[in-house]
Amino acid sequence: MAKTLHDWLETDVAAIRNKPMRWLAEEYFLRDPTRPIYSDPSFFFTPADGVVLYSKAVRPDESIVEIKGRAYSLREGLQQPDFDRECLVVGIFMTFYDVHVNRMPYAGRLIYRELDPIDTYNHPMIDVEHALLEEVAPYTARAGYLFTNQRVVNRVFSIDLAQHYYVLQVADYDVDSIMPFRIKQNQSFAQNQRFSQIRYGSQVDLIIPLSSRYRFTPLVEAGMHVEAGVDPVVRIKAAADP
Repeated sequence: MAKTLHDWLETDVAAIRNKPMRWLAEEYFLRDPTRPIYSDPSFFFTPADGVVLYSKAVRPDESIVEIKGRAYSLREGLQQPDFDRECLVVGIFMTFYDVHVNRMPYAGRLIYRELDPIDTYNHPMIDVEHALLEEVAPYTARAGYLFTNQRVVNRVFSIDLAQHYYVLQVADYDVDSIMPFRIKQNQSFAQNQRFSQIRYGSQVDLIIPLSSRYRFTPLVEAGMHVEAGVDPVVRIKAAADP
């Protein structure tokens, strides 16, 4: 069940926060706990464990967040200058204490694409992680990595919704490793099935183009902690007048 950031730190993190870094890196970070696979076509579930940084509907060129005076938009994130769909965007920051296995938010056929490098090296995400863990605040003004770091765009076509949605994975600077579990393209995945993993710090954005046929209502807000395969983050309801 989704928790506030404070409650998550006081429960899940408190028990292991003083463990040695080597143990965290070798024994805890790469865990892949068994979880029930829920299936409910009335919801998008979160694709990742982590802290919600933003949850909002934006136009393709509208600022999702502003970082040092520069607007970060859908076109920036997807690296697609002609992207023209207004979308609901839920951004999830995966801390060092989170499971880094990603799961399918809604059943569909997946095509993934690794985008060309923007900079020579990935930029660190540690400032945002520090804000989350020490200041207990989703401080996106430090998220300059959103403009530069390695990313994979996962485009999923849902037959039930008759449209695509996207899962954008952004890697940290330590180990720039985003690893799909299936190499073949256009593979079918069930809702909440494991599909990929990001190593050592990362962010995952769920991007849902708005539709005249359905209403997509966010269920989480910035500062909440969610778990992949467990927590729904967007409610789906058929529009009364499509």
